[in-house]
Amino acid sequence: MCLAIPGKIESVDGRVAIVDFGGVKREAIVDLMEKGTIVPGTWVLVHTGFVIQTLDEKEALETLEAWREVLANTPMPED
Repeated sequence: MCLAIPGKIESVDGRVAIVDFGGVKREAIVDLMEKGTIVPGTWVLVHTGFVIQTLDEKEALETLEAWREVLANTPMPED
């Protein structure tokens, strides 16, 4: 099972994009995508530091909402 997280491209510099994951910004490599398809404002899925797919905004927001529901209903481990 793999886990990919949706985020929004903030900027691209060569092979590296800055992706905003709801306020948390991280670098991701864009090498797996067709050149020129990853631009600021694009919603993407990121897996292990690589952009692996583009998403439309509706799909990205639905996925983020599903994650919120899962996390809200997941018991936290006790210390």
